[in-house]
Formats: sequence, structure tokens, C-alpha cells
Amino acid sequence: MEASIILPVLKKKLAFLSGGKDRRSGLILTIPLCTEQTSMEELSATLDYLLSIPSEKCKARGFTVIVDGRKSQWNIVKTVVLMLQNVIPAEVSLVCVVKPDEFWDKKVTHFCFWKEKDRLGFEVILVSANKLTRYIEPCQLTDEFGGSLVYDHLDWVNKRLVFEKFTKESTSLLDELIVINENEKGSQAEKDRSSESNILPSFDPETVLQTGHELLSELQQRRFNGSEGGGSGTAWSPMDDELLAQPQVMKLLDSLREQYTKYQEVCRQRSKRSQLEEIQTKVMQVVNWLEGPGTEQLRTQWGIGDSIRASQALQQKHEEIESQHSEWFAVYVELNQQIAALLSAGDEEDLMELKGLQQQLSDVCYRQASQLEFRQNVLQSAHEFHMTAQDLSQQLDGLLGMLCADVAPADGAAIQQTLKHLEEKLKSVEGALQSLREKGQVLLDQISTQTSFSYGKDVGIENKDNIDHIQSVMEDMQLRKQRCEDMVDVRRLKMLQMVQLFKCEEDASQAVEWLGELLDALLKTHIRLGDDSQETKVLLEKHKKFVDVAQSTYDYGRQLLQATVVLCQSLRCTTRSSGDTLPRLNRVWKQFTVTSDERQHRLEMACAFHTAAEKILRESPELAELMVDVEAYEEVETVGKGLLDRLTVPVIFPDGSEQFFGSPGDMASSAESIRDRMKLVEEKRFLQEEEQQRLDEEALEAGPRES
Repeated sequence: MEASIILPVLKKKLAFLSGGKDRRSGLILTIPLCTEQTSMEELSATLDYLLSIPSEKCKARGFTVIVDGRKSQWNIVKTVVLMLQNVIPAEVSLVCVVKPDEFWDKKVTHFCFWKEKDRLGFEVILVSANKLTRYIEPCQLTDEFGGSLVYDHLDWVNKRLVFEKFTKESTSLLDELIVINENEKGSQAEKDRSSESNILPSFDPETVLQTGHELLSELQQRRFNGSEGGGSGTAWSPMDDELLAQPQVMKLLDSLREQYTKYQEVCRQRSKRSQLEEIQTKVMQVVNWLEGPGTEQLRTQWGIGDSIRASQALQQKHEEIESQHSEWFAVYVELNQQIAALLSAGDEEDLMELKGLQQQLSDVCYRQASQLEFRQNVLQSAHEFHMTAQDLSQQLDGLLGMLCADVAPADGAAIQQTLKHLEEKLKSVEGALQSLREKGQVLLDQISTQTSFSYGKDVGIENKDNIDHIQSVMEDMQLRKQRCEDMVDVRRLKMLQMVQLFKCEEDASQAVEWLGELLDALLKTHIRLGDDSQETKVLLEKHKKFVDVAQSTYDYGRQLLQATVVLCQSLRCTTRSSGDTLPRLNRVWKQFTVTSDERQHRLEMACAFHTAAEKILRESPELAELMVDVEAYEEVETVGKGLLDRLTVPVIFPDGSEQFFGSPGDMASSAESIRDRMKLVEEKRFLQEEEQQRLDEEALEAGPRES
């Protein structure tokens, strides 16, 4: 009976061999009854199949049957126990009926299995699940009985299917291989007839062997884990050698490997004979094409072209020739591998013939490949030469265009950039010309060796044309480059003078900006008039130095503008002059002169004012005996008012525009300082007048007393 026939019944798990063993090393057969009605026919079929698995030696040790009746009715349990008498009476040693904890007590009194031991042929005990370990070790019980034995029923069924499938296929394959191998031992005529027939077996030997090895490995691994793991980890499995007949698998594998090895040798001999005939045919095809049409194609190719387009056309034609050759070279590689494989087999009867074919094929292919590679190298060098020549010609055209164009740069930086660009272009031209010489020499060297690959054709005239063309291109480029160098020298000198011109103009403009900044600083920051005569004198001295700096800046700008005129005359640049720089320089200088004069006058007035005021305020006002002339007071008042009036007057430039010193706040601060000092002088004058009046009154009073 095969598992595949009763597969639906087996999957129901009506009974199973978990792999556990009792204390007598007998196998444990478990019958898990459920609440649904159990088919006795299906259970009987399941038991028949399960009992057909163990060996006779294993059966002789007896079975311990566990009938799990916790989810079933008493009458079903009783029926199953009685059925065991008919199915496996001789093999059963003990039947353990697992009962529910709270039922059957009354029913058991009506039917006691222990009284029926002689009639049944085995002992039956009723036991609770938690007391089952009194008869069986926990490590041999599955988890539903509180044990630690791991059991996967579906996995077990799948492994049984694999085992039976392997046994069936391997047996059939073994018979077929024996027949094929026996036929090969017949006469040569029979070998030829059999070679024409199909010698493929019904099953793939590699697949069957792989399945057997995987199955054997699984069995050995499970046995090792079961014997070493104890009660933890992967427990004992029913897929051991006693249940699945591991020796049977090993025996089948050994026989199958033996016959398969012979079968492979048969196939190898037949394949070698067929390969040898096929190789001979293909070798002659390759040799005939390479020495015929292939050689004729290369004989027509010798030129290098006179331009990039021409060289590209020749390369494209050569690629077409290579493409045709590559197909035959691929055949050569395949043939060479096949011949090498046959030579490694070491059959002396074919060695000489194979070596002769291999040598002939290699000589022709290597010679043709060398000729193709040489032609490809010549065309590649020619293409690079023409590309370099075209690039150099374009660079020379660009350089000549720059030299012929008028120089009209915007400023000195543009001149410097243009000059740098010109030098870079000249350097690039020199590098390109050197590269052209090197590539031309390489191409000349290759052409000089082309005679050895001329296939019996005289290519001297064609080579001379190619050599003349290469030398002519290099000489022409050398002459063009020399002309450009002469023009670059002239242009370089002119551009350096223009750099000086722009530098002078730029510096002159900078002088105007500096002078403008000095004017702006004079108007906005040179505001203070000093709090006393000493400070005012210091400000006057600083003002003179400031004016000297402005004067030197103005003179520097004038000198630069004069140099600009001289450079324009040297460059014959009549349309270029100093532009508006000179008028701007003169305009700013006049504005500065007016402003500095005004500043000078104000400082001088402030110095006179402070000197007069300090002369009056030098002594303490309490010293009445020191009298100041009235003219001194009037001088302070006059100078102070004049200075205050001058502070309110703006600076008037020659063009009519006006500008004040500093901000209104700055002017107010200066005026306030002057007014404060004038107020002190006025107070001193008032005190002096009071003192004079008092003295006059005392004099009047003293006159009558004397009289």
C-alpha cells in the first residue's frame, strides 16, 4: 500500500506513529479520537498502512497503543480497542486508554478490559492524561499528553510521499539504465543502431539521485538529533531507519550511482564519436572560408584616406569585414574548446587526428586575426592623424581670426585676458602640432611594415602616396603655425602698450576718485573750529597737510593723463584721448580749492576770535583793578558775529552749486560753542562796567568830603 493512495485518509491523522518508544523500546501507536464519528474503515486502512512501515525486528518488540478518548464517547473507544484485536493482536503489548477526568466511572463497571486480557491478547488500562507518564517516559510522549516529543503529522506524511516516490522512480530508472548499458556491450552495428534510437531514460537520473541524497541526509540528520538531543530541542522522529528503511535508500542510491556512471560513459563515447565527425566538418568550413573569401576581402584594403570622413568610411568597411570574420572566429573558439575537451579524454586512437585539426585551425585563425588587427591599427592611427590635423587646422584658423581682428578692448583687464587667451591658443597650437608629428610618425612606421601583410600584392606605389600625403599635411601645418607666431609677436607688443594705456587711464580715474573722496571728507568731517586758540592752531596745521595731500593727488592725475596722450600717439590711436577724465579732475580740484580756502578762512577767524576772547578772560573777573579796553570787547564781538555769519553761508562752487560743511546739527554745535564764549566775554564786560560805575560813585562822594 502506498501513501499516495490513501493520502486524504492519512491527512486526517486518525492514527500515527510519533516516533516515541515505551520502556521496552517498542513503538508507540497513537489513536486520537475526536468528537465526530470516526470511520472504522478509514482507521483500519490507516493502521494497516502504519503497521507496514516498521521492520519485522521492530514489530517483534511490540507496540504500545495510546487511545485518546478524552474527546470521544465510550462506545467508540470500546469499538476501537476491540478492533485492535483483529488488526494487530500479536504486535500489541499494551493499550493505554486516556479517559476524561470526570466521566465513564459508571460505564467502566460494566466492561472491564483487564478481565478480558486473555481473550484480547493484550493488556488494556484506563488512565488519565496526567498519569500516563507512569507507563511511558515524558520525552517519548507528544505535547497533547504533557510530553516533550516533537511531532508534525503533515511533515511526516510529506516525507513518506517523498520516500515512496523515490523508491518507485529509482527502481524504474535502475531497470532502464541496466537495459541501456547491456545494449552498449553488443557489436558495433548494434551500437550504431542504438545510437540512432532514443537512449534517454524515463526519469532524470540527476534529479532522482538528488532526491535520494536529500532524503538520506534528512534521515541521518533526524537520527543524530534524536539520539543526542534527549528530551529537548528536536526529539526522536519517526523518519528514522526503522520506519523508513534507511538501508533501503542507501542500497538504491549505490546501485543507481553505479548504473548511472556506466550510462554516462555510454553517452560520453557516443557523444565523442558524433563530436569528432562534426568537428572535422566545421574545421574544414572555417579554414576554407578564411583562406578564400576572408583573405580576398583584406587584399582589397590598403589606403588610409585623406580626411576624417574618408578614414571613417574605411573603418566602417573594415568593421564589416571584422564582423564577418568574428562569426567564423566564434566557430573557431567553440571548435577549439571541443577539441581540447576530447584531447583531455586521452583516447590515443583520436589524439593525432585531433591535434592535426587543432594545429591547422589555429594557424589559419591566428594568421587571419593578426592581419585584421594590423589593418585595424593602421586605420585607427590614420583616423587619429586626420582628427589631430583637422583640430590643428581649426585652431590655426581661430588664432588667425583673432590676430586679424581689430583690438578694441574695454579696459586693461580685458586686454590682459585677451593676451592670456592669445598665449593659451598659441600654446595649444604648439601642443597640437607636436601631437600631429608624433601620430604622423607612428602612422609612417606602420605603413612601412605593411609590405609583409600585402598578401602577395605590390603596394609600394600606394604606400608612397600615403607617405607623401602624411608629410605634406605636417609641412603645411608647420608653415601656418610659423606665420601665426610672427603675427602673435606683433600683436603682443601692441597689446602690452594698450595695457599701459588703460592702466594710466584707470589710475587717472582713481586719482579723480581720491580727490573727490578728499573733498567729501573735507566737507563732512573737517567741521570743528576748536574750543580754544591752541586747538584751532592745531586744526590749521592739519588742514595745510590735508591740502598738500590733495595737491599731490591732483599732480599725479595730471601726470597720468599726459602719459595717456603719449601712449595714444605711439599706438596711433587718434580717436582715443583722455575723455572726460581731465575735465572731471579740474572740476573736482577747483571745488576742493574753494572749499579748502573757505575752511582756511574760518579757522583763521576762529583763531582770532579765541585769541581775543582768551585775552579778556585770562584773568579772574573778581580782580577789579585789571581793566580791559573797550576796544578789546568790541573786537571779540565783531569777530564772533562775523564767524557766526560765515557758518551760515554755504560753499559756492565755480559751477554755481552749493554745499555746507557738515550737517545742520554740526553747524549748530559750532555756533553754540562760539556763542557760549561770547557770553562769557559779555559777562566780563558787564562786571567791569559795574565796577567802573562803583569807582566813579566813590570818587564823587570823596570829592565833597575833601572840600
